[in-house]
Amino acid sequence: MKALAFQAAAVPEWEDVCGLDQVMKGTGVCALVGGRQVAIVRTDDAVYALDNFDPFSKAFVLSRGIVGDRGGVPKIASPLYKQSFDLRTGQCLDDPRVRVPTYEVRVERGRILVHREPRPGAIHGT
Repeated sequence: MKALAFQAAAVPEWEDVCGLDQVMKGTGVCALVGGRQVAIVRTDDAVYALDNFDPFSKAFVLSRGIVGDRGGVPKIASPLYKQSFDLRTGQCLDDPRVRVPTYEVRVERGRILVHREPRPGAIHGT
């Protein structure tokens, strides 16, 4: 009797989300990355990715937030209760106890790629 060995297909670390031209500057969109809702946010000069879950409203809405900056810090404000989150770190700018997970992003050949796992140390809520 012979045993058969199956090798699981490797899951790529980066997920191709969409074309850069599909996300207007100053806006966000939601994408499923590794089975999670991730807010993809484009500013005038960069693309960011953070968890789409707003820990204050308990709703998946951050991708529909207001994009801007606070004192030079790129941020998105929740469309519900208006708490702002640093797009680089996920840190809530209104409550230092709260941070949302962020993801590495890269743009290649006009496509937005997001790492499938949150950055190390990223936690939900408080």
